[in-house]
Amino acid sequence: MNISLLTDLYEITMAYSYFKSNRNEISTFELFIRNLPKNRNFLVSAGIDDIIKIISEFHFTDDDIKYLKSLKLFSDDFLDYLKNFKFKGDVWAIPSGQIYFPNEPVIRITADRISAQLLETIILNQFNFQSMIASKCARIIISSRGIPCIDFSPRRDHGIDSALKVAKVSYICNFIGTSNVLAGKIFNIPVYGTMAHSYIMSFSDEETAFREFLKYFEEPVLLIDTYDTIEGAKKVIKLLKEGYKIKGVRIDSGDLVELSKKVKQIFKNEGFDIKIFLSGDLDEYVIDEILSKGAIADAFGVGTKMGTSSDAPYLNGVYKLVEDEYGFKIKTSPGKITLPGKKQVYRIYKNGIMEKDIIALEDEKCEGIPLLKKYIENGNVLEYEDIENSRKFFKENLSTLPDYLKTTRKSEIDYPIEVSDKLLKIKQELILHNHL
Repeated sequence: MNISLLTDLYEITMAYSYFKSNRNEISTFELFIRNLPKNRNFLVSAGIDDIIKIISEFHFTDDDIKYLKSLKLFSDDFLDYLKNFKFKGDVWAIPSGQIYFPNEPVIRITADRISAQLLETIILNQFNFQSMIASKCARIIISSRGIPCIDFSPRRDHGIDSALKVAKVSYICNFIGTSNVLAGKIFNIPVYGTMAHSYIMSFSDEETAFREFLKYFEEPVLLIDTYDTIEGAKKVIKLLKEGYKIKGVRIDSGDLVELSKKVKQIFKNEGFDIKIFLSGDLDEYVIDEILSKGAIADAFGVGTKMGTSSDAPYLNGVYKLVEDEYGFKIKTSPGKITLPGKKQVYRIYKNGIMEKDIIALEDEKCEGIPLLKKYIENGNVLEYEDIENSRKFFKENLSTLPDYLKTTRKSEIDYPIEVSDKLLKIKQELILHNHL
């Protein structure tokens, strides 16, 4: 399905007005996040791979043109223009897996005004959701303290496309895999699964269910909390003593702290080293709490609250005009003032740890490492993202995050973000000019 019509109508009507009034000059738009969501101390870029692919393939089909014509809003010459549309501009972005902060440009598009405008909704749609999930996953990885996490979310994700993107993004953010088989196929990432309570309930008793499953799968993880977790663990010990190979057990309900400790001790007393797999409404808050109370886990299955980012289910990302052939552009609405001009973000490190960021105009020379890189030049893709490289990139970036930002609650210390003197001066001059 072609998705170029995934846009708000006002974007096409504005493009039509630009076309008819010959206002299609080269312009620059930037995407940034206004504020940090609840309890967030940082954000993680994601979805750049999809955005680059969408932009490079962006076009209007004959069926799209037929539909637009049926709206009776646009002239034939404009529809002919759209029929031959091809993006010929430049795209800069902060790569997937990179940590970033509010007001920092994460995507910068320079193209003719119509091209840049038509991309607004589809870019925001892709970036806001995937970055929201990546930021949630990063917090879960921090809270899990090195214990592997697996995406268990597809049953509660908001649609098929969301489930695939959650699986992909969680893997980039160092989850070890997903239960989503389609995601495993598409993205070539590891898939994991145990069994559901319905499987246990489909047999006359729990032990029979375990034995039946063991006929077909070697070293499985058995679900032991359908009826009584402790009794379930004892049945697994019985099977182990008979010579069955069992990798681990999963506990999905009840007091995970006490049950995990008791189950681990039961197996230890019998001389078995069995992995404990915990799941059931987990997120960074729950994982942090149960580990602090001594829960024993070798892996976590994280689902609903991760796949929906339940505590902060949206990012307020916006896409604004910052410059065109007439000069710098700024929005001065109360509480929504923007930074003008094409910009770059520079990050300064101290002893391998992030110290501060500087937002500056793209032609300024600043201390630090530039975060935005060019992906498309004159409509030609320079580089596509690779999921394994993004996964490695995220891990490297997370290792540079200051400890005071690695909390599940809002840090008392804000990460320092500076605006260059030159950019600040231009902003102030434009504000003054616009209010005269």
